[in-house]
Amino acid sequence: QVQMVQSGGGLVQAGGSLTLSCTASGLTFDDVHMAWFRQTSEKEREGVACISWTTGSTYYERSVKGRFTASRDNSKNTLYLHMNNLRTEDTAMYYCAARNSGGIYYTECVDVTFTYWGQGTQVTVSS
Repeated sequence: QVQMVQSGGGLVQAGGSLTLSCTASGLTFDDVHMAWFRQTSEKEREGVACISWTTGSTYYERSVKGRFTASRDNSKNTLYLHMNNLRTEDTAMYYCAARNSGGIYYTECVDVTFTYWGQGTQVTVSS
């Protein structure tokens, strides 16, 4: 049974930083992609970062590139999202996700291609 448990998030002022964590269990980490998505009541869920667990190659959504960094700790089976220079428009519910690559390229950061999901964590950026 696969479980994805998230932690982190909260309230921060614009320009501040937060780190999200996602610990996965029950996954076979050969050829797995993991990702961070976010969603608001006004926007569809969008891929923020998608990472190949094996190679570490990472795709970033255009608006977060240079501000957010996705990383992984293989020894802890944990995915991180380090968010710097946060903006009010980054306010959203953030979800981690995982899939077996199945030949999908890691840059295909689309939610319907992911199988396993974390419970979500709220990030609120105040002005």
